[in-house]
Amino acid sequence: MIELSSKITGTTFKLFKLEQELKPLGYVIGGNWDYDHGSFDYKIANEVGYHFLRIPFEAVDGQLDSEGATVELGTPFLLTHKYQVGLDDNVHVGNVNASFNQFSEPEDPDATVPTKYVDMGKSLIIDLEERLLH
Repeated sequence: MIELSSKITGTTFKLFKLEQELKPLGYVIGGNWDYDHGSFDYKIANEVGYHFLRIPFEAVDGQLDSEGATVELGTPFLLTHKYQVGLDDNVHVGNVNASFNQFSEPEDPDATVPTKYVDMGKSLIIDLEERLLH
């Protein structure tokens, strides 16, 4: 994980407004959200794992599933999940277990972020700052 300094850190927005701004750019609300916190994730690549720019947020007024919730953005960071290779090899039709266990746990949920994605993450942050702060 690599934190990226940004002018958006500590800013507040209506969650609905953020969704309208970020979803068209390719950001999604990550599956790890709860009623008081969550994140917007941008998948940079899926080369030898998944590489994300994550923008965490916390509810400061209301709960995330309520209308009009206001959130404060945290420090953005780059994250790499390296997944196990070969778990889907030799899967046979009729393998009932495969239909229930199709998603493997990460081999390394906090793998080293490749250098080439650090520059891309910094560029994405600049684009976000321009979009959200101007």
